[in-house]
Amino acid sequence: MWSNFFVQQDEEGRIGVAGAGQAGGLGGMKGGRGQRRIHKMSDSQEGKIKLAFFVAIIGVTLTVLGMGTEFWVELAQPKNFSGNQTCQMAHYGLWKGCIRTLWVADIDPERTSCGPAELPGESNCTYFKFFTSGENAVIFKKTTSKNLNLAAAILALLSLTMMVMGSICIGMSLSKGVAFFLKPAAFSFILSGVLVLLSVLIFHQSVLALLSSDHSVPLHHELSWSVVCVGSAGAILIFGGFLFIILSLPVSPWQKCLPHKNSAT
Repeated sequence: MWSNFFVQQDEEGRIGVAGAGQAGGLGGMKGGRGQRRIHKMSDSQEGKIKLAFFVAIIGVTLTVLGMGTEFWVELAQPKNFSGNQTCQMAHYGLWKGCIRTLWVADIDPERTSCGPAELPGESNCTYFKFFTSGENAVIFKKTTSKNLNLAAAILALLSLTMMVMGSICIGMSLSKGVAFFLKPAAFSFILSGVLVLLSVLIFHQSVLALLSSDHSVPLHHELSWSVVCVGSAGAILIFGGFLFIILSLPVSPWQKCLPHKNSAT
């Protein structure tokens, strides 16, 4: 009888130890999975993301500044075209155009065309009707190409949408402390930069189409400072997107390319 009792206790002890081992193993597996899911970014990586986001914000600011102004292109008549003391020039952007009347006496004597637009004079600005009634604008007897102007404006608005989406992804990445949202943010900023540059190219084509619509009035044209802002913004946004791609990689490419100090002989 006593031998059966000791054998039963021994078996129960083994079962208890085995059950505890299995429970510990399952707990360790669950804990390991939990640790993998709660992988937080380091403070240094968070600082790098904020620095790259600052670069992207510069591009966003330049884009908004350039898109909101009407100094994308300047069209100037010869300063003695009217035969009086005044001359006319025009400047416009994506949404609005202005006709300015300047005094010939204020213009640089070495300049043959009217301008620049910064000189004092009378200004008459109107919004384009591409988006409302679909009418083309007439500037110095030359007619705009509304399809090209609409395409440039739509691409610019799409680029702003992608900038907002990229900013939201970066905000979620910083608030959650995970690098998962860096790749969608990088895609959004790179695409927004490409759309901005395409908008500038199509706008330039619309200017050339405007100039070729009529040749009765000679005009001198030049792209203005708003195009410089928007073009620079597109390059900065693409650069910021590539920075986010580099930060989203599990291993920094600098660690692969540059040798470690400890392993250098």
